[in-house]
Amino acid sequence: MFKGVLIEKEQDNYTAAVKELDDSVLMDGDTVINVDYSTINYKDALAITGKGPVVRKFPMVPGIDLVGTVESCSSDTFKAGDKVLLNGFGVGEAHCGGLAQKAQLNSEWLIPLPEGISGQQAMAVGTAGYTAMLCVIALEKHGVTPDSGEILVTGANGGVGSYAIALLAKLGYTVVASTGRVAEADYLKSLGASDVIDREELSNPGRPLAKERWAGVVDSVGSHTLVNACASTKYGGVVAACGLAQGMDLPGTVAPFILRGVTLAGIDSVMRPAVDRVEAWSRLAELVDNDTFASVAKEISLSEVVSTAEALLAGQVQGRVIVDVNA
Repeated sequence: MFKGVLIEKEQDNYTAAVKELDDSVLMDGDTVINVDYSTINYKDALAITGKGPVVRKFPMVPGIDLVGTVESCSSDTFKAGDKVLLNGFGVGEAHCGGLAQKAQLNSEWLIPLPEGISGQQAMAVGTAGYTAMLCVIALEKHGVTPDSGEILVTGANGGVGSYAIALLAKLGYTVVASTGRVAEADYLKSLGASDVIDREELSNPGRPLAKERWAGVVDSVGSHTLVNACASTKYGGVVAACGLAQGMDLPGTVAPFILRGVTLAGIDSVMRPAVDRVEAWSRLAELVDNDTFASVAKEISLSEVVSTAEALLAGQVQGRVIVDVNA
């Protein structure tokens, strides 16, 4: 037996609670993992509360991130005792995920835990930090350098936003943070933001083209915010879009793309090839320091998961949440 968060649905009765589970809950996979840590991401919070159509099979253990130790692997990919890491691949949605003490997964979904980073630190980073790193790499590969100008980070108080600020600042970029919680500007500046603006400046319908300001953008918000970010991106700039907190609509025009040569780079973290995952996590292990881990993440136990998911959706959670599944 092992403990885990289990989401169940019987007709209109949707519940999520910590329960004693057995191996019958585990799904097909060639690798059995003893989980050390997981996280609560925005998608996990939607799944746990039932406020979004995330879960596709019931019962389901949520948790799109996990780190742990291989118990057994029937392929040649890993051996017992290896430390491994997972983000995405529909885990926590269609395949039981990380918010339990045990998981059974496909080895091709896993990568080795990078040298120089602990399991706890990897979950402080989680999908949010990994996605932020993918966004930063996209800006770099499209030629945006620290000398190019200001970089806008939207949804700055969230996990992706917090890590995007920290990573960009560490690399020497000038970062402007957009947030709905301007009272927490000191937190964002402690991560490396040089300026903080109210999200209201970007979240309402705007003009097809605005004054050029941003050399690059990391956007986790979508909708009007993304459109306005594109409209105010400088000639040849790059916008990395990775989220839809405001909405999945894109109520804009092609003007920024055909008149200013702006690139809109879509960032998928869920099905990313292993080579991209290894690159991103290797960069993270090099760039993220202990001060960032401490300032961006807090740790909770399994018993606190459901209440924390509610708080996250209510905008009451700052940064990252690590879950010690064995506490």
